[in-house]
Amino acid sequence: MPKPVVSESARRRRRPTKNGVVLSEDLIVRTALRMLREHGSAGLSVRRLGIALGADPSTLYRYFAGIDDLTLAIGDLLIGRAMDGWHTTGDWCADLRELGLRIHAAYLEHPQAAVLTASRISGKSHEIAADEAILGLLRGAGFPDREAVRVYHAFIDMTLAFAALDAASLALPERARRADEEMWQATYARLSPATHPSIAAVAPLLVADMNDSAYPTALDMLLTSAARDRERNGSARGA
Repeated sequence: MPKPVVSESARRRRRPTKNGVVLSEDLIVRTALRMLREHGSAGLSVRRLGIALGADPSTLYRYFAGIDDLTLAIGDLLIGRAMDGWHTTGDWCADLRELGLRIHAAYLEHPQAAVLTASRISGKSHEIAADEAILGLLRGAGFPDREAVRVYHAFIDMTLAFAALDAASLALPERARRADEEMWQATYARLSPATHPSIAAVAPLLVADMNDSAYPTALDMLLTSAARDRERNGSARGA
């Protein structure tokens, strides 16, 4: 059975591991993130993590309840990296767009980790800080609370959904990913106008666009819609 999780100060290892480092939550999470990048989800286990850290695998249970708890911490780390250096400018729409792009990019830097964590809710510090920032932007812009939650829900779910989708593509074996990318040219661009007139008409555009993420476009569409709703609701209240 895993040992109970205790406070950081109580569980910190005083003596260096075989690799000459002192264990901490941050070190374990960063090492796990590196292992995911190098070996994929199948390569992440308590035993392998212990070997990489030069520590008895059972020691890791003093920091995390198990691999799932560690996975949530990895997701929170990615959110923290997205938030690092971000600040508000007074333009809620621009600020929200920048934050969305940062979150999406942070996940795509670690596609194997993104596939594991984008659909999870960690309840950890960076995730909570991001949620507070998003809701603060919307409420500060004058969105009523119910509308702020509606836009927040659409924004965060869309951002993480695109992160998971785009990361899953990046995480494919190189051969499979190349085959998917070439399908637009190899198949769609060769369809006959007689049988597929709409596809044939836009085939060059499909070839040029479809291997790029649609997230920036979808994000702009969401924010434009939210801004219009805000203006319309504001006008209705002032009438």
